[in-house]
Amino acid sequence: MSIMQSIWRVLSRVVLAVPMLLSACDFRTVTRGQEKEGVAIDIYGHSVHDLGGELVPLEQYRGQVVLVVNLASKCGYTGQYANLQSLQKDYVDKPFTVLGFPCNDFGGQEPGGRESIEACAAGYGADFPIMAKVQVKTGDAQSPVYRDLAAAMDVGPKWNFGKFLVGPDGAPVAFFGSSVKPDSAEVRAAIDGAMSSRAGGAL
Repeated sequence: MSIMQSIWRVLSRVVLAVPMLLSACDFRTVTRGQEKEGVAIDIYGHSVHDLGGELVPLEQYRGQVVLVVNLASKCGYTGQYANLQSLQKDYVDKPFTVLGFPCNDFGGQEPGGRESIEACAAGYGADFPIMAKVQVKTGDAQSPVYRDLAAAMDVGPKWNFGKFLVGPDGAPVAFFGSSVKPDSAEVRAAIDGAMSSRAGGAL
């Protein structure tokens, strides 16, 4: 192979990687606009399966604030498991939980099943609830939870570790892109604000 062919091959790979890198670098912070406030969304009306295949009614989270995150075990953002667990620990006595949904939609970075997902979570000491792997992207097989979240916010994950903050009534109040750390000051402020909106403002 000539030097020019080698250079062309490298440049071709770089060009192909650019769209993926741009999607992965997502610093968006989106709050639910007034025009969407009339859209009736209640994800706590859904039931989903956990990693073990058991049906989980999301109704059990009604009255709590939930951070819904699409997880991946082989992503550059996989280290955010530690940040998510930090949140879970810091809010352990509050009406809050992280809720993980593994997905393989972005870069094929969650290719395994239950065992590999559990092993990844255990490696970060993560003990927040993790559901079965779902499709996050729009399509016939899209998770109803993510379909409703996207409809309510007009936004969705561009990559792994997108974060929807859901209020006590089951409606999303904010979305944070993959590049926004789960335990950042802005996410914590949004969580605190959502909890203070509960009836009576009690935490």
